[in-house]
Amino acid sequence: MSPLVAQTQWGWIERYRQQFAACAVTAEETVVLLAESRSRPEVVETARLALSALGVCPVAVVLPTPSNPGPLPIRSTGASQALAGNLAAMAALSAADFVADCTVEGLLHAPELGEILAAGTRVLMVSNEHPENVERWAHDPGLADRVAVGLSMMEAAATMTVTSAAGTNLVVQLPGSFCAGSHGWCTEPGSIAHWPGGLVLAFPGAGSVNGEIVLRPGDVNLTFKEYLRSSVRLVIENDYITSVDGDGHDAQLFASYLGAFGEPEAYATSHVGWGMNEGARWEAMAMWDKADHNGTELRAFAGNFLYSTGANEQAGRFCRGHFDLPMRHCTVALDGQPVVENGQLIPALRAETSQGFAG
Repeated sequence: MSPLVAQTQWGWIERYRQQFAACAVTAEETVVLLAESRSRPEVVETARLALSALGVCPVAVVLPTPSNPGPLPIRSTGASQALAGNLAAMAALSAADFVADCTVEGLLHAPELGEILAAGTRVLMVSNEHPENVERWAHDPGLADRVAVGLSMMEAAATMTVTSAAGTNLVVQLPGSFCAGSHGWCTEPGSIAHWPGGLVLAFPGAGSVNGEIVLRPGDVNLTFKEYLRSSVRLVIENDYITSVDGDGHDAQLFASYLGAFGEPEAYATSHVGWGMNEGARWEAMAMWDKADHNGTELRAFAGNFLYSTGANEQAGRFCRGHFDLPMRHCTVALDGQPVVENGQLIPALRAETSQGFAG
């Protein structure tokens, strides 16, 4: 085979195998490998071989990627359009014990997810990253416990506040929120995880989010897969962005994208939370062309505050427009008690050997 042709590497297979094993996948289970026509071939093949290494004979469900009606490309939404309610595909997924989700956008916010999980299926959403990334993501069994501690703090709180020296001042009322922690693997029936993981999130109920967010250079727009080069100021009233200002083209691009879909829900809050993964790197995106990564690692790097717009099932909102915006150097507090201080996890949420995150 020509060295110019992409070849699946053993290191990728072994790392995928470890992650599937962490999900308690066994040869006795019914496993579906879910993909679509535009799925990254390296991801699908690596997942297939890793499942085979566990003695699993996966059932492949491959759907055509639907055409994008525009007006803009859609990236990193976590809301795959591929299923489109297909009855045969839904029957297969609902009958499975485990689904390796290798769709381009993933099932996390897909409208069909509730039905799949209600059947008892557990789903691992394999991020649409070049598999070379997984060589760096060593399995951290302690991450599950740390995420669980953070989640318990979130669930016990009534109010989240987020502040920064740049001017962020956001208040989130947590009663009525759906709170979730993702450490990157799933073992319970009817559960979903995304890989890489390491997040504590709240999907607030309707009308729960107010204040201002100020993004500054070095913060990340994961829909555009870019580090910001200029400041962007968002005013949020009863969940919805009502104003976008800034001193450069980043604000103009942001506002133009939000308005392009003609969906009012694109302006609304999807979820809020903070990153817990001390192996994830803020600067990793600088090493990849946009087509070769999905940026999930940057959602999870330890100490970031993640603000997202768009779909929020808890508030009954679905839409195609979506932003994930990991921010550095924020302080996140629950009922006045910090869980992140100026971009650093508090000691109770860190691994003993933590070196923190770069940047």
